[in-house]
Amino acid sequence: MSDKPLQKYRVLDMTRVLAGPWCTQNLADLGAEVIKVERPRLGDETRGWGPPWMPAAADSERRDSAYFGSANRGKKSVTIDFTTAQGQALVKDLVRQCDVLVENYKAGTLARYGLGYDDLKAIHPGLVYCSVTGFGHTGPYSHKPGYDFVFQAMSGLMSITGERDDLPGGGPQKVGIAVADITTGMYATVAVLAALLWREGSGQGQHLDMALLDCAMAFNSNQAVNYMASGKLPRRYGNAHSNAVPYQVFDTRDGQIVVAVGNDALFAAYCQAIGRPDLGADARFAKVSGRLQNRDALLPELCRAMAGQASAEWLARLDAAGVPCAPINDFEQALADPQVRARGIETPITLHDGATFRAIASPLRFSATPLDYPAGPPTLGQHTDAVLRERLGLTPQQQAALRASGVI
Repeated sequence: MSDKPLQKYRVLDMTRVLAGPWCTQNLADLGAEVIKVERPRLGDETRGWGPPWMPAAADSERRDSAYFGSANRGKKSVTIDFTTAQGQALVKDLVRQCDVLVENYKAGTLARYGLGYDDLKAIHPGLVYCSVTGFGHTGPYSHKPGYDFVFQAMSGLMSITGERDDLPGGGPQKVGIAVADITTGMYATVAVLAALLWREGSGQGQHLDMALLDCAMAFNSNQAVNYMASGKLPRRYGNAHSNAVPYQVFDTRDGQIVVAVGNDALFAAYCQAIGRPDLGADARFAKVSGRLQNRDALLPELCRAMAGQASAEWLARLDAAGVPCAPINDFEQALADPQVRARGIETPITLHDGATFRAIASPLRFSATPLDYPAGPPTLGQHTDAVLRERLGLTPQQQAALRASGVI
């Protein structure tokens, strides 16, 4: 295995579901040792979010969901009941040996058990402590729980996602993935890396307060700033674009394709490719501002032209003209695409029992420190004995006593 960018760091992962685990999986992919603390017997609730399930040996006592597998590769699972005094002591002992702690409990939850930032800063001033919550640690909603769907709604994202109200299927829609969770996981990763870099010079850790609502609002920035600049609320355009035309799905003779014309030169090339150079030369449409103002006059002409040929013919013509376009793939088609295959986006990961799990690789590409995936998602408590022995020096007898009392 080659060197990895974060291989000198150790992370205590006290997260569940998606936003927090996405952050810590990024850190694990980058080489950090990530120790995931889970509840004894229960674990991360997404372990049970199946079917579908990850493959498992025939004699396996339990199976974990593919959902869990998508966000937890490369981690070590340790079960500790931190609601007990002994469990809290174990967590604190692990914290002393870690560079980062990531947690996504409701604001104030870990502080009730002596595991809040102020508590742990006292024993480890260099700790980077990242909290991922729905609403953040300040403000009138800081006490409230929430899932991705809540923040897609609150942030305005659903107000601009979906078909227009006057068309079939119109109305606000959520994005097809938990985009607020994933975005927050990515922002939290950036924050952790920045805090570690700052610690290199200062020697000090800090508290990172990451909120799904904040990150969903930031995700919406271009549309929100449009509103702040104009005072006009953006509306839903379905598969069209508020600031570019044509930038949408077109019906063809035998299906649908996407065309994304992002500037005036591309529009001229597009019009040539579809046999309508007159539209490219029309003063109403030559500039993006004109196309936006005259959208309703332009699009019917383009739709008529696009309906005249099959999808494959249009994709070939537009590719040859340098116009961005694409088929609308399902996941089977996307994973079979030659570009996706050439980039190694699908990667096999070997699970603890030797079974192979198909996964999506990290999109991060390094020339000197390439990533690999030597470990799959852990089973619940898979590494409890090893971590407590190697990191804390607990003997088998001490571990047996903790297990008998339900602490681990």
